[in-house]
Amino acid sequence: MLRAVVVVLVALTVLTAGIVAAGWPVYVSPQIDLLRRADAIVVLGGTAYARFDLGLDLAQRGYAPELLISRSTGADDSVMDKYCDGGFSFHVDCFVPDPWTTQGEAQEIARRAAAQHWRHIIVITNTPHVSRARYIVGKCFHGELTMIASPAEKGLRYWSWMYVRQSAGYVRALLTPGC
Repeated sequence: MLRAVVVVLVALTVLTAGIVAAGWPVYVSPQIDLLRRADAIVVLGGTAYARFDLGLDLAQRGYAPELLISRSTGADDSVMDKYCDGGFSFHVDCFVPDPWTTQGEAQEIARRAAAQHWRHIIVITNTPHVSRARYIVGKCFHGELTMIASPAEKGLRYWSWMYVRQSAGYVRALLTPGC
């Protein structure tokens, strides 16, 4: 009996280590691109508002004349008003994605890019979402993508949840044809 428990614990430890190792370059340390001037900066939605500050900072530093922000927290999120209500030396536009997913954001990016002839965009999202967002946005936007990560939360609970959430999102994205 004790031997069976030890075998199961060793197997679970090896499986967990394998999952962590496989996900590390995708979720924890994704490919981040070098910043250079683009046609627009796009900030994908979420409740870690630091990504919106990063988008504003990059636009203020002249990386793009257009800042597009996803209000994926909803139109009634008053925190987003400071980003979306204007008053900047560059153009800021906010939208609520439909559907309310990364795919909905990517579809809106594609619409805006076609209408405004964007060939290169900077996309900002949180670290564990970078690789999946690159895949999904790349299915819809056929120009050059520069992916930038905003800081991610710390802690085992957060990263465990991100491994599960992002993996499920990848499966969904892989099973969803087209943009």
